[in-house]
Amino acid sequence: MNRAPVALGIGAIVALIVVLPLGAAAGGAASSPEGHYLPRTGDGFHYAETVVVNDGTGNYTGYTETTFTNGSIAVTGTAPNGTDAASFAYAYHYVNNQGADSNGGDQGTFTFSAVDFQYVNGTDNQTGYSAPIYLWFYLNNSLGANGRAVLLNTPVTVQSTNTSYGLPFQPGRYVAAISVSGSGSYQRNDVYGVFTATYTWQAYFDPGTGFIVGYLYTEHDSDSAGNGFTWTDTLGVTSTTYPLTNVPAPPSPPASGGSLPVGLIVGVIVLVVVVVVVVAIVAARRSAKGKLPAHSPTGRVAYGSVGAGPPPVPPGAGPAPGPVHLVPGDQPMVQQVVVRETVKVPCAYCGTLMDSTAKVCPQCGAPRN
Repeated sequence: MNRAPVALGIGAIVALIVVLPLGAAAGGAASSPEGHYLPRTGDGFHYAETVVVNDGTGNYTGYTETTFTNGSIAVTGTAPNGTDAASFAYAYHYVNNQGADSNGGDQGTFTFSAVDFQYVNGTDNQTGYSAPIYLWFYLNNSLGANGRAVLLNTPVTVQSTNTSYGLPFQPGRYVAAISVSGSGSYQRNDVYGVFTATYTWQAYFDPGTGFIVGYLYTEHDSDSAGNGFTWTDTLGVTSTTYPLTNVPAPPSPPASGGSLPVGLIVGVIVLVVVVVVVVAIVAARRSAKGKLPAHSPTGRVAYGSVGAGPPPVPPGAGPAPGPVHLVPGDQPMVQQVVVRETVKVPCAYCGTLMDSTAKVCPQCGAPRN
């Protein structure tokens, strides 16, 4: 859950399991004079978290690592001035594609303010942040849409006060949540290297108490030499002492970009009508000339198809033509045959056509004039 540059590095560590019993919240919900929920002794939650480093470039090409974490935070005491005591614990399991595999964890106590939503004394192992450090797990639940807050050192804006959120590690379960988002950048300078890091953070909180429900943090790191990677941190609660409100899944987005413009629909209809008319005219003309030849019985298109040779010579079609000679003087001698034509004239008596050289008509015997 640490957003800051961490001391994990390419041989880093990833969290495993922590089972910390959480007491049930005593009594009904309390609220501050400003209207937001005030934590009570026994409030708390367990969470699961997965951090993935991938999409590497340059020196990080092909590199991947994953950290699995299970942890908990519990409110152990409250005070009239709004400063509350809490405990934390987590365990992790780390692996990467270079064979590194390790386990670790931590636990401790800290205090926080339920009035200004900041850590007061200590943190749940949040390092690399400048004071004041704002809480990541508890938000003012009285904020309305477009309300402003800060998580750790990141300003966020309320996107919705009643969104349907799918719990990351409870497939198919959706709960009502306040949705906030923010973005930022910083200079990473740790065992990973020196990088310019840009990130977006989408977080979700219980509308009834303001405690965390889950988040998605995505960071892109790069340097001027073309090296870089993507860091994705997904967290979701696995159990809570405060009841979450189950809701239906959000509606699926439309499969397409929405309905087509009326002008485009009319244009398509006109085009279809024109095509139908043209096809009808062509068919009528072909019908007047007789039927088209039937397709090949095999359906195979021979000559002209990609990879196909010329069609075979049908039986009885005669020998294939001889070679063509393109070099002058290389042509074979051709014997010339002169065909003499005879002019025909009609007989003056019976009209029968006869050679112009004939003396008499071969039909009636009349002399040719």
